[in-house]
Amino acid sequence: MHILGRLIHKAMNSKIRSIMHDCRILSLAVLLPLFFLGCGSADRDYYQIKIFALSDSTQEARMDQYLEVAYLPALHRAGITAAGVFKPIEEDTVAGNIIVVMIPFRSLEQFEELTEHLNKDTIYQVSGKDYLEASFDHPPYKRIESILLKAFRYMPHFSAPPLSSPPGERIYELRNYESATEKLFERKLEMFNEGGEMELFRKLEFNVVFFGEVISGSTMPDLMYMPAFSDTTARRVHWDAFRNHPEWKELSGMEKYKNTVSHITTYLLHPTDYSDI
Repeated sequence: MHILGRLIHKAMNSKIRSIMHDCRILSLAVLLPLFFLGCGSADRDYYQIKIFALSDSTQEARMDQYLEVAYLPALHRAGITAAGVFKPIEEDTVAGNIIVVMIPFRSLEQFEELTEHLNKDTIYQVSGKDYLEASFDHPPYKRIESILLKAFRYMPHFSAPPLSSPPGERIYELRNYESATEKLFERKLEMFNEGGEMELFRKLEFNVVFFGEVISGSTMPDLMYMPAFSDTTARRVHWDAFRNHPEWKELSGMEKYKNTVSHITTYLLHPTDYSDI
């Protein structure tokens, strides 16, 4: 009986260990995909595009003073290492008199906390006084359009282009692709991410600053991205290479990707001398 008891005890311990082992495997099988899914979704930039519409050169000068002396330094103090400030090139008659500001955020929390940081920043409050305390009859701009984007999966962070030409010669092309429906928009996102469109931009060295899905804006559903070129000639050469590339011809000819874009808006921009990007 004593021997039999030991054999039963041993068998039970073995069964318990087997069950615990199976449970650990099951837990890992369930938790690991959730862990990696969480990492993938969290480790993507968010971008705010602020478009300041201006009435005249006086407002432009006031905005330049504010952005260079007050706003960008305050962004740096708030932990935002780089932000872009752009103006339309002389040949772009569509854009009008605007200033475009592009701000990358590590998370939505950082975006939400920015206003609080600025309100507590005494240096910013003093250096930005002309803008912050402007009177109703002497504003520094006409209107502000604000667009919030989430970075694409396969380019989760922005990239400052390695251009050596003078800022006044560089072309930053802000492109906005609108879709007629949400389903067609999802298909256009797939075309960029899994279909190979983004990879072709990389292959042809378009120096894209960011790709982003608009999550709050006035022309949804839409996406935006910004390639950068050393000058107008480089822009023309790159787009000619893209349009004529066999991979693009094959991709754009696929039935499932047809009619995924209903309208395209393009701004051709120079970076300001004080822009970080």
